[in-house]
Amino acid sequence: MLRIIFSRIAEPHVGSASAFSFNMAEGMCPECEGLGKATDIDLDEVVDRELSLNEGAIKAPGYAVDSWPWQVVAGSGLFDPAVKLKDFTEQQWADLLHKPATKLKYGNNNFTYEGLLVRVRRGFLGKDRESMQPAARAFADRAIKLAPCPACDGTRLNEAARSARIGGLNIADCSAMQVNDLADFIRGIDDPRIGPVLEGLRSTLDSLVEIGLGYLSLNRESSTLSGGEAQRVKMVRHLNSSLTDVTYVFDEPTAGLHPHDIQRMNRLLLALCDKGNTVLVVEHKPETIAIADHVVDLGPGAGTAGGQVCYSGHLSGLRSSGTLTGRYLDHRVRLRDDFRKPTGQLPIRNATLHNLADVSVDIPLGVLTVVTGVAGSGKSSLIHGYVSGRDGVVVADQSPIRGSRRSNPATYTGVLDPIRTAFAKANKVKPGLFSANSEGACPACKGIGLIYTDLAMMAEVASVCETCEGKRFTAEVLTYRLRGKNISEVLEMPISEARDFFPTGQAGTILDRLVSVGLGYLGLGQPLTTLSGGERQRLKLAINMAKNGTTYVLDEPTTGLHLADVDQLLALLDRLVDGGNSVIVIEHHQAVMAHADWIIDLGPGAGHDGGQVVFSGTPSDLVASGTSLTAIHLRDYVNRP
Repeated sequence: MLRIIFSRIAEPHVGSASAFSFNMAEGMCPECEGLGKATDIDLDEVVDRELSLNEGAIKAPGYAVDSWPWQVVAGSGLFDPAVKLKDFTEQQWADLLHKPATKLKYGNNNFTYEGLLVRVRRGFLGKDRESMQPAARAFADRAIKLAPCPACDGTRLNEAARSARIGGLNIADCSAMQVNDLADFIRGIDDPRIGPVLEGLRSTLDSLVEIGLGYLSLNRESSTLSGGEAQRVKMVRHLNSSLTDVTYVFDEPTAGLHPHDIQRMNRLLLALCDKGNTVLVVEHKPETIAIADHVVDLGPGAGTAGGQVCYSGHLSGLRSSGTLTGRYLDHRVRLRDDFRKPTGQLPIRNATLHNLADVSVDIPLGVLTVVTGVAGSGKSSLIHGYVSGRDGVVVADQSPIRGSRRSNPATYTGVLDPIRTAFAKANKVKPGLFSANSEGACPACKGIGLIYTDLAMMAEVASVCETCEGKRFTAEVLTYRLRGKNISEVLEMPISEARDFFPTGQAGTILDRLVSVGLGYLGLGQPLTTLSGGERQRLKLAINMAKNGTTYVLDEPTTGLHLADVDQLLALLDRLVDGGNSVIVIEHHQAVMAHADWIIDLGPGAGHDGGQVVFSGTPSDLVASGTSLTAIHLRDYVNRP
């Protein structure tokens, strides 16, 4: 719609709507082909300017001192290998980095010399990352960066598209605006030639603001949106639809939402219903359960202990049903009576990443700190931008875990090693037999348990391996038993059952940690690709729990957790802190806020209306005297009967 508006009334006229699109040849920047980014190389990852060539100044793989590539550079005669790189002349720098392929003589040999960056670009930029050796891949990850395209300044558009303006702004300027600011700008345009398009665009932008996404910009890359943001963007497509009698399914639409934003989400869900649609919501938040016309409660437990409908009916009946959800629906976590004393401070000074407005704040160490604020207020920018990456900081986030379709909790946590050893000792055979990635693997499916069939242009199809019946191991391996169970049966166990089967030793210790983070219901051999974001985060946390004196950063750990599981999470966080660690949690859940020793609240709003620390102190002080949206909702939570 924005492209249509620019094609009709922008001056000068440069063409149809496609002339403003970076996905079509008419509008895209010819240099970056509409990507908006150019591959750049971080020079400081290629060389160390403080060293000479003799001292190993070249950091790129393959250039160790005295290696042949190093000898070509050092013996080129273009510079003194004993001089530090920072003292090179401008010409020497150009020769070292950019000199095109040139024939030179070294002793009695002729050889071809070319600049370091020329070789790095040819050797790394054009190659598939997965085909590289580990050292080369690590170097590429460090040294190769994506920078804004210098031709279009990252706008993705060609010069003609950028030249057309409305009210002094081109379409790239409009796309970079916050949605709420763009909505104000569009309201200021009054042209009868494009009346219907203006009305449609205003309505869509207003819907984005109403759904709590006014802080986004239209040029924001989809891949950078959180799960909750992406889900709400999808919702906007349907809010103004004239369709009725449609069934909508939402899977935890409140993920990543502050209590203030949950109220807005609830209004939108009700609006969809009121238009004559059916809305099904998978959700744990009591605020959203409270607006339901009908509630279906599954359980009674998780994993193999669940899978049954425990209750179906009105909300009032759920409260008296005796189910776990019913018992916890009105459960409230109380404010602490005694707050733990900090053992130190982690200072952040003059933070300006994204929307942060020159933020300086001290995060207390040795306690449980909750960083909160409305969606888009700058929480992640503050913590991931200025705390993650510091020494002694462990980040347990919800990002995908690298691994193949063979990876599972047993392999990822290392618990498979002591299990294999136990099987090998009991049966007097090699441990390698009990690995589905080694000699014990079923030869037909290579230890995956599934056969994948490529159907050309159609999606890949997986079927259970007929040879091993999905058990992943050879028939011989499955004859070996440990206390009556074979290796496949052990890997099919839920983690809590496996913990009872291996109560002691290294396996017992690892399994204990997995149970303590609330993952007892997961299958020990369940593929990691089937885990939710919250499950991945808790799995990463379990792996790092053995360390003391560590600062743990958790990003919305209550995502996907039942009300009863939140209590278990709080007990886990307490154990981490009481064990001598510092815990920093980015979170919206009032139960976690109430349980904290310290709260840092960002806001007051989102986008350029946020980015400030509006409160830093104890939850008691926030409830007693705070004026922010967080204070209002936490006060209501702890005082609710």
